[in-house]
Amino acid sequence: MPHHRHFAALLLLAQLLPAQPPAAPHFEFTANQRLAFPGNYREWIFLSAGRGMTYGPTADPHGPPQFDNVFVNPSAYRHFVKTGRWPEQAIFVLEIREAKSEGSINKGGEFQGAVTAIEVLVKDPKRFAATSGWGFFEFDKKQQPAAQLPKTATCYACHAQNGAVEHTFVQFYPTLLPIASAKNTLKSAAPGH
Repeated sequence: MPHHRHFAALLLLAQLLPAQPPAAPHFEFTANQRLAFPGNYREWIFLSAGRGMTYGPTADPHGPPQFDNVFVNPSAYRHFVKTGRWPEQAIFVLEIREAKSEGSINKGGEFQGAVTAIEVLVKDPKRFAATSGWGFFEFDKKQQPAAQLPKTATCYACHAQNGAVEHTFVQFYPTLLPIASAKNTLKSAAPGH
């Protein structure tokens, strides 16, 4: 069979196969509305890392600096690349790790150590209508399902006021900041861009 017939047969087969179902959310809630720990977040898209960053009055500027790693679910990342905005069901994980300088062959600088905290941000306007469509969660070391932080938590006001795109700190994501700028989705009042 000539090559063009193979191609035509493959094209026909592809059209006959059922379409892929929509991607399932990358998060689950328990019956009592607690967020289950997103255990596979390390397989998601890595957005950025920071070291020793502090945002608010509760942060200890004299404490040991830590590393912050930010991950987002892949479908939300692809949507952002196309539109410059986050879709419903976007989920972000902030993984906080200790900074270490002594270990193995290291003679200078620092590397990441153990996880000290996990914080999660979920966009779901229906579920989180009382908090502008976004929900914040903190997980303990046992990674038990977490309750949404109350709307009085400082993270809500800080992200609403300072997030460069919606409630997210895109100003610290070097691969996404140019996309948001090109698609004109940056908040003009957000600092740092």
